[in-house]
Parts: sequence; C-alpha cells; structure tokens
Amino acid sequence: MTQESLIYRNWFESPLGWIRTGVTEAGVCELYFYEERTGEEDRHPLLRLAHEQLGAYFEGSLTGFSLPLAPSGTTFQLKVWNELLTIGYGEVITYRDLGIRLGGANYTRIAGQANGKNPVSLIIPCHRVIGMNGALTGYGGGLWRKKWLLEHEHRIAGGFRPVLF
Repeated sequence: MTQESLIYRNWFESPLGWIRTGVTEAGVCELYFYEERTGEEDRHPLLRLAHEQLGAYFEGSLTGFSLPLAPSGTTFQLKVWNELLTIGYGEVITYRDLGIRLGGANYTRIAGQANGKNPVSLIIPCHRVIGMNGALTGYGGGLWRKKWLLEHEHRIAGGFRPVLF
C-alpha cells in the first residue's frame, strides 16, 4: 500500500450511532454508520476537520460540507456522486430525476445502483434521493437513518424543496 492510498480511520459519535470516517492524503474516502464502535483509531488533521463539520451538521449549524473528497469508484459512479453533491441541503430528488440528470430516464436503475454504493454517505448526500411516490427507499445506513437525516434537514431548512431535473 502506498502512502497515497493509506487510509486513516476514526470514530464519531452521532445521534444516529457511530460513524466511521476514513481519509487519505487526498480527502475523505469513507463515511459509514455503525451500531457499535470497533477497531483502532488513527489521527489525521482531515479526520479532525471532518468530525468538526459532522458535529456542526448534527447541531444544525452547518448545511454544507467543505471537505476534500476522494471516494473510490468507477467513472460512472464518480459521475453520480458528483451529481449528488449538487442536491442542496433540504432538497430532495427522485431516483428518476437523478437518472434524467445523468442522461435520461433509462439511467434511473444504474444511477440508483451507483447511489447505493456511495462510500461517503451523508457528506455525499445520497439520503436526499427518494422514490417516485415519495417513499424512502434504499439507504445503506438503514431507512430509519435516512428518515432522521431528511427530517433533520427539513427542520433546519424550513421544509423540503423538491428539485426536478
């Protein structure tokens, strides 16, 4: 493993349970929810910054993260994750809207699959993508966390703003 690919990991206690954050020298590469804290902790300035911003997000004083990101994925996955970054705080779109943004309604399924493989959940806001009928579908951290995150943003932003492609 080269120095550039070395991942430093640490834990953050949130209202939704434990969050394990991983960073490389290039940026945040992982953010996953866990029920329990396990494993060792590393120190890195970017981990400290990420945890400060996570704390501010959960307190309701931060509506946009300003962290360098370095997720690992296919070219199409990276395109999807970059599109997710354009969904504003308190906004929601449907999987179909996401597909249309990426090239057409026929992209809905593969865009949804790439959304589900997002390794930097919350910061890359995959929780802001919902089903056509408004259903909360698909969230790796659990649907109860997706619901909590959307309700949290709804309270802070003063309501949801659906955004159509």
